Amino acid sequence: MILNALYDYYQRLVDDPFAEIAPFGFSVQQIGFRVVIEPDGKLHAVEIMGYDDKGKPKPVPITVPGQTKPSGAGLNPCFLWDNAAYLLGMVPVQKAKGKTGKALAKEQDRAKAAFEKLRDEHLAKEKQIDDPAYSSVCRFLEKWDASQAAGRDDLLDAPNHNGIFQIRGQAGYVQDRPKVLDYWRTTLDTPAEDAKDAPMIGQCLVTGKEQVPIARLHEPKIKGIVGGQSVGGSLVSFNDKAYESFGYIQSNNAPVSEEAAFRYCTALNSLLAQRSRRVIIGDATTVFWTDKPTPIESYWGPMHDSRAEDEKTLQEAQDLLRLIANGKAPRNALGEPDTRFYVLGLSPNAARISVRYWFTGHLGQLLQRVQQHLQDLNIIGLDHTYNNDAAPPPMVRELLLETARDPKDIPPLLAGSLMSAILTGNRYPESFYLAVLRRIMTDGRISARRMAILKACINRHHRISHTTMEELPVALDTQRSDVPYVLGRLFACYEKIQKDGLGEKLNRTIKDSFLSSASSTPSAVFPRLFKLSQHHLAKIEFPGLRINREKLLADLYGRFEEFPNHLSHHEQGVFAIGYYHQLQDFYTSKADREAAEAAAV
Repeated sequence: MILNALYDYYQRLVDDPFAEIAPFGFSVQQIGFRVVIEPDGKLHAVEIMGYDDKGKPKPVPITVPGQTKPSGAGLNPCFLWDNAAYLLGMVPVQKAKGKTGKALAKEQDRAKAAFEKLRDEHLAKEKQIDDPAYSSVCRFLEKWDASQAAGRDDLLDAPNHNGIFQIRGQAGYVQDRPKVLDYWRTTLDTPAEDAKDAPMIGQCLVTGKEQVPIARLHEPKIKGIVGGQSVGGSLVSFNDKAYESFGYIQSNNAPVSEEAAFRYCTALNSLLAQRSRRVIIGDATTVFWTDKPTPIESYWGPMHDSRAEDEKTLQEAQDLLRLIANGKAPRNALGEPDTRFYVLGLSPNAARISVRYWFTGHLGQLLQRVQQHLQDLNIIGLDHTYNNDAAPPPMVRELLLETARDPKDIPPLLAGSLMSAILTGNRYPESFYLAVLRRIMTDGRISARRMAILKACINRHHRISHTTMEELPVALDTQRSDVPYVLGRLFACYEKIQKDGLGEKLNRTIKDSFLSSASSTPSAVFPRLFKLSQHHLAKIEFPGLRINREKLLADLYGRFEEFPNHLSHHEQGVFAIGYYHQLQDFYTSKADREAAEAAAV
């Protein structure tokens, strides 16, 4: 399913006139210089392709035959493009830097051997290609010797990038000549003469086509996975006999045609190169696409990570999130509801790439589930709750950051589980809830975002389980009578009475001392807090405020018969939300409360 979807997305890129996509058998490479040759094969100059704002050589993307060479491939020249060692027999500047004596001589010997290898392979193809420009390259390769570079600044300063050939006075490059392209495309359809390298012929699992060459290695390599190897990795790979069967080697165990492998690898690399389609969630690099162009494709990245480069796109994505959160987004806000979407999360694993998660569905479903997710998170104190002009709802990355002290400590599997809950509408992972609850009890920080997570997890669990528990509200529910919620409110009341009597700027409040124990073993802590509250009530200077606090305490005491000995993890979350709701109510003016209630209707 993944390969099929990527295979189809490649065709979307081909049909898009603005997409830079290489056809089968070709690749887009960063080219830094061109070797300009006279028609008779004499070297005219080595020219830099372009410069950046600081005057340094800057490569440009150009479509060339073949793919990037794998590391450790030995002498393996590319066709009409390569680095300075292969094209000119010269040691690239970055390899020669700091080397002298035997070390430099070794690099020079390898560059000479690389040039000779490229020369011999290109000369062997001259008659078959039969093109004047290609023959000019062959004459250059026959005549050229690296010793001729002495005294030529354009050669000695050759950039540390790949280069291509061009004939002086002719437009375009040699690899783009019609006869050269015809030859190259013909070789793609012709099996290698060497039986060892000849591809297996069989049926492709992706396209269903029969009698097609099966890719032994799926190329080009997948690049752009955070934490992965710089040379790229493979999504499908069999590099150990333990994974092989029936005598097949490498990727012949999962037969995919060479063309299908190229298409899906190229499509995935294109997605990974687009910031709007890619976002890092936990340890997974996540890409998103749809069957046809839709608004959500531009907003996917900014909707999940606020560190977007394009401020305008980020603002538009956040505006869309606010509309969704408040239930005001139009039905086609993400695109046509029946358009299929795809979400693929990838993580590095040695030379291979692991699929962390894979989801697909329709945009209508996605809109409903994202809206339900944001409404589950909705709680007083989040800026977007009643204010469309304030900060957007918390993004996935921000939610995950609440589970650990440091981003590197976020459990690798948690991101996938959280994404699954959002995109499928299922329960949030229990580990997500427990991680946030554990952070609260460890550092004592009760924030709107953490309370939103606890509320969302608890409400969705009871909704899906069809329990009789009433869902936790956005703001304080003065009529709610379940004991954990009431105890949380009572704890907040004790803390506020302490501050009313002793002042707001206390070095340590009862929350700092008793939050963890009060929420887990109430019967062991609350009697002591009751005694402290009587002392703090006596310190309140204003009789009216003291009477108000005493009435609230009496109301809360009347909602339960005795303090429970123990609260479960679930009940501790309800306790924290009761505390948070009551505290928010203490510091919310009557006018603000009425305005918020009116906006919520």
